[in-house]
Amino acid sequence: MEFKIILDFLKKLKKNNDREWFTDNKKKFVEAKDAFEPAVQQLLDGISKFDKRLAEVEPKQCIYRIYRDIRFSKDKTPYKTNFGAVMGEGGRKSANAFYYIQIEPGDNSFIAGGLYMPEADKLKKIRQEIDYNADDFKKILDKKSFKQYFPEMEGEKLKKAPKGYAPDDPNIELLKHKSYIVVHRFADAQVLADDFTKNCIKMFKEMKPFNDFLNVAIS
Repeated sequence: MEFKIILDFLKKLKKNNDREWFTDNKKKFVEAKDAFEPAVQQLLDGISKFDKRLAEVEPKQCIYRIYRDIRFSKDKTPYKTNFGAVMGEGGRKSANAFYYIQIEPGDNSFIAGGLYMPEADKLKKIRQEIDYNADDFKKILDKKSFKQYFPEMEGEKLKKAPKGYAPDDPNIELLKHKSYIVVHRFADAQVLADDFTKNCIKMFKEMKPFNDFLNVAIS
């Protein structure tokens, strides 16, 4: 039920992305926001059963504001048309690999995890860990139950081999990544299904070894 309230509000916001409409419909926004918080709490409760790092994390630490920063953007629409939450140590300010959910109408919802565009020193450490323990990393990525939800890593890659690695390195395609993230997308009908939260938690559990590998690398 909570996801229907959220999707319904965001559909209307997408068509009326201006301050006047938003002000007139502030009550609807608050209802949707109030529905998203317990949904994130349910996810945190489920994740913390297998990842104790998240046991003390609260939804308010995780949820992004709906207001867009338009100072340096050509797109001047004032509001995001999605609800998103980063579930990691420290919530959305997590410096480690995270679990993420984004709810957006038009079959644009997804969950994701890993590290998005890490700083240069972290990226160097991840590549080094892959170089040293490529077989362990490949075992995680190639596990049948993992691949069922996350067929491949996504995000930008370098066109050439990163500094310090040979172009013919057997793991060069893994080393070229600038982000180490995996994603699973959902249609609106799936988001509205009774088992959506349960399915997300199941997928996040499959994601944990991937996050663990990255966290060991940057620690």
